[in-house]
Amino acid sequence: MSKLSTPLFAAAMLAMAAPISAQVGSLSDGSLMEGKPAAPITAPKEEFTSEKIGAWDLQCSKQGPEPRPCRMYQLLTDQEGTPVIEMTMYRLPEGAPAAGGATFIAPLNTLLTAQLSVAIDGVLAQRVPFQLCYEAGCVARMFMSPIELQAFQNGETATVSLVPALAADQVVSVEMNLDGLKEAFEKATPPQAN
Repeated sequence: MSKLSTPLFAAAMLAMAAPISAQVGSLSDGSLMEGKPAAPITAPKEEFTSEKIGAWDLQCSKQGPEPRPCRMYQLLTDQEGTPVIEMTMYRLPEGAPAAGGATFIAPLNTLLTAQLSVAIDGVLAQRVPFQLCYEAGCVARMFMSPIELQAFQNGETATVSLVPALAADQVVSVEMNLDGLKEAFEKATPPQAN
């Protein structure tokens, strides 16, 4: 090949490779497995509406059939304002075995066997076992009877406590402000029973 044709050949190969590489699939969107072109990257859309009610953020889904389900959200922080536990509470449909439920996401270095404890106005309501851990943290889920739910709604504060795995002789407690919970719970739409 001449000196002039080598750069032309390289340029032609690059020009042909660009459309091919633009169509390479990905494992994350499943297109590599299906032989389809990769899905275009788009900015994430907000999937819920948000309304502040007291200390709670009432978040309702924007997608799906009406009525759309809602959850009450609160980020529990320590005295310095550092996030410790992410918490969502939700209403369950009529006829469900419980009136409501809550999901807590605690840090990864939590001693799972010590469980999570929840006390309302100083009275222990439940010890909640952890179910699993993933990248975002360790998940504990609790269900509330109508009486337990009423205690939450009528209370002022709840204390959520956990034990750090690296300091098993210590307890970390954070306050959950219950202001506005009753109103948020009444406005929340439960998920539809299947």
